Amino acid sequence: MRTKFLLALAATTLAASATGVGGVASAAPDRAAGAASAPADVSDFLAGQLTRLTGPTAVMVHGTSIAAARDAVAATGMTKKGEFRSIGVVIAKATRAQVEAVRTQPGVTYVEGGAQPISFFQETSNVATRGAEAAATLTGADGTPLTGRGVSVAVIDSGVDPTHPYLREADGSSAVVANLKALCEPLTETCSVQRLPNVVDTDTLSVGGHGTHVNGIVAGRPTTLTDGGKVQGAAPGAKLVSISTGAGIVILGADSALNWVLENHEAPCGAGVPAATCPPIKVTNNSYGPTGGGAFDPESATVKLQRALAAEGVVTVWAAGNDGGDGSQSLTNPPGQDPTGGILSVASYNDGDTGTRDGTVSDFSSRGLATDPSTWPDLSAPGENITSSCRPYLVICATGLDFRNGPGPLDLGTFNTISGTSMAAPHVAGIVAQLFQADPSATPGDIEEALKVSAHTYADGAAYQAGPLGPTSYDKGHGLVDVVAAVAALG
Repeated sequence: MRTKFLLALAATTLAASATGVGGVASAAPDRAAGAASAPADVSDFLAGQLTRLTGPTAVMVHGTSIAAARDAVAATGMTKKGEFRSIGVVIAKATRAQVEAVRTQPGVTYVEGGAQPISFFQETSNVATRGAEAAATLTGADGTPLTGRGVSVAVIDSGVDPTHPYLREADGSSAVVANLKALCEPLTETCSVQRLPNVVDTDTLSVGGHGTHVNGIVAGRPTTLTDGGKVQGAAPGAKLVSISTGAGIVILGADSALNWVLENHEAPCGAGVPAATCPPIKVTNNSYGPTGGGAFDPESATVKLQRALAAEGVVTVWAAGNDGGDGSQSLTNPPGQDPTGGILSVASYNDGDTGTRDGTVSDFSSRGLATDPSTWPDLSAPGENITSSCRPYLVICATGLDFRNGPGPLDLGTFNTISGTSMAAPHVAGIVAQLFQADPSATPGDIEEALKVSAHTYADGAAYQAGPLGPTSYDKGHGLVDVVAAVAALG
């Protein structure tokens, strides 16, 4: 499945609708791990793929341990391509016969398709969220203004232009402290994450633009445009770790990026680089997913990785998707449906370009199934008509119709206004950085609870229903994020 970044024009979904065909069982989330006599389940996408497979394909073999997964891959003659050691997954190339064989190997719990495509969800407002108010009036545990200082945010996206004026520090350096690229070989379907110099524009290399816009929403530095307009990101003191997946990749590339964060979040710039220069990663932003929603798959590598991240203190933020809906079916991004504390799904809110706190749910924002709260977004954040960093010659940036010039005489058209849940999610990722600065000892579950219990319950859209952490709804979750109230709730 191709990874689509969450644009309003094209939402993404990580799960295909195929069921078990031709003797291949589709995913069964509650399969007992100890059921050794039964073949391991395969993901829905792989089940559908195997009905027409004539050659080898990329798979992820899940085991009770990394050793069990390695042994199973070796025993069935698969070609090993990589692994996610922390969650016991081996990446391999396999034929249909090898997939069938590996399902019965000792210790194999699940076999997942690695070639499923996903996409970016795309279609600043820090007034409605009270984020700018928090930065101006509150301080973190370190005694400095609440700007996200001391926290790095990992942005998994098309890439970033580290030299963009919106991401420039006062001393001329970049807010991007680690610039990485997930390199995926299309013929072998293997991926690795490589570190690049901080001056390399990975967004232009991928012909994207989406990632630079998203990075600016997270942590754009306070900037005055040539027309006098003032903009800043949600966490203008946070640092950025960009992991470029390119403008269109398979789920394996995105999972490789999440796995890199799991293995490197404590020291994203490498051993020996002080935290004051390159803080630990405390939150990831993921503005991509499969088109049309899909079923939540707790056996997927994505879910295992984000749960491992939560256990190590890292929050994962997902764009809910841009498929709209009316509550008759779930259209929200599947991994965002994870009930684990610290994994957040974000709907798009429209403040009407006025900073109002009683705006509307964006029409394009994906709704959950009205009768199943597990599919509902967790929160809403501004995602409609968001101005941020964009190079006018990049494809996604060119979709906006409000080019504006940056602060320098050569910064022509370097800002643009775009909409989508892709733009809502990084608002929340930046706000999470602010909350971790306010309370560095908070857990991901603490952060999620504080955001939900303090959210502003704007009236538009579906009626709220009682939930464990207060009123919530299938279109907007608990309501609009409120940074000032969330800090109070966290304390």
